[in-house]
Amino acid sequence: MRKPDKKETVNLFFSAFLILAFIVCAHFFTQFTANLDATLGTIINICIYAVFGLLVFYATRVGDGKPVKRFSPVTLIVMVLPSLYIIIASVAKFMPLNSVFAGNGGAVSIITALAAVAFGYGIPYTFFSGFELAAEDEEEAAPEVLEGGVEADILENTEKSVGETLEETDEAADEAADEAADEADGEAEEDTEE
Repeated sequence: MRKPDKKETVNLFFSAFLILAFIVCAHFFTQFTANLDATLGTIINICIYAVFGLLVFYATRVGDGKPVKRFSPVTLIVMVLPSLYIIIASVAKFMPLNSVFAGNGGAVSIITALAAVAFGYGIPYTFFSGFELAAEDEEEAAPEVLEGGVEADILENTEKSVGETLEETDEAADEAADEAADEADGEAEEDTEE
């Protein structure tokens, strides 16, 4: 596992700071919603927890490369839909299990708060899985070629031997041409003598 560089460390610091700042702001929002209608206060609190889950998703998804987009039906079925049911059942009095999920006097029960955080985290997680690191994958697949050393010697010898072979071939062709010319001259002289 590689050590994070300065940019990633700063991003992690600001992500942690963002979450802590949101927790402080959420405390003041929940104090504000205590004076509202019970149903409206519950809805606002659920939205606050869902946004918190969304922030946790993006704070923990720091990485290099471009985001990998994909659709995960398993995450949708196992995490998002049950969380959505708990959220709706905590607000709608006609839903089954409303008495289990609903809080007292506009407050949000623990299970509803956790469901809202899971919902906020699960929605982007259903469509984004992480980051694509194409550059590192290519480096691992094709190791870096070093210059010099044995490889350079082999290439140099190959080039020399190819050059020498071409020169030898040219010399052999010249010699063969000279011999053929000499033979042709000899035959021409014989023909002339006859």
